[in-house]
Amino acid sequence: MATVISGDNQSKSRIQRDTIKKALISLLKWKKKQIADQKEPISGNVDDFFYLLLTLKKIPHKDFTKAPKKIPLPHSLHPPPEFLRSCLIIDDRPKPNSQKLTFEYADKKIKSLGIPISKILKLSKLKSDYRTFDSKTELLNSFDVFLADRRVIDMLPEILGKVFYKNKRKIPVPVELRRDGDWKEEIEMGFCCSLLWLSKGTCSVVKIGKFGGMEVEKMVDNVVAAIGGVVEVAPKKWVGVKSFHLKFFDSLALPIYQKKEITKD
Repeated sequence: MATVISGDNQSKSRIQRDTIKKALISLLKWKKKQIADQKEPISGNVDDFFYLLLTLKKIPHKDFTKAPKKIPLPHSLHPPPEFLRSCLIIDDRPKPNSQKLTFEYADKKIKSLGIPISKILKLSKLKSDYRTFDSKTELLNSFDVFLADRRVIDMLPEILGKVFYKNKRKIPVPVELRRDGDWKEEIEMGFCCSLLWLSKGTCSVVKIGKFGGMEVEKMVDNVVAAIGGVVEVAPKKWVGVKSFHLKFFDSLALPIYQKKEITKD
């Protein structure tokens, strides 16, 4: 009987590190040439992230596209948490069978655990104080990373709107904030992960690195881990995967995995 390999180990068995590394190096050369060929500095927000592009064999069921999936990475896409402006959205709605999560409780717990959160924002305050486009834009620009109680994640697209979700730059990362849960582990994992939001088509992307901000070997580590994480949450796992590519937002997509289709004569 063959050994069953899952998650990270299975991605390593199907996609070689050398294949990933060669694709990343090619993309880096392309990006450096693009920058060198620019006659004038590019103004505005430039997307310098590397992306892992997932192509599924079939369009996913709508249940898979409702909310983002957390993809843990060994190397964070961000600076250390203490140097980040971070906002934690908590669920302060009354609970029928448990105590309401108050700002005071969350603030005390965060401080006692030494977690570097810049601002704690109650769901009720988010809904009342950030109704306009301008207020939502100001909130978006005030923080580098947003984390949110998993129980309110499905509500946030309607509350935060297109300001947050159109380009998916700062979608809140879901974290488990049960009173008896391990907040420190959950939030630390939230700082060191990427998000996969399965699209309503067959292609979706997840950030795995940033130009100029990470060594090639660390980006390879992230790609291997991301493939394992993506497959775990993808419909039918490896069976449903058609291909994986690597790309910048504005580059060609370089293939690192293509499922071989068996044809019948």
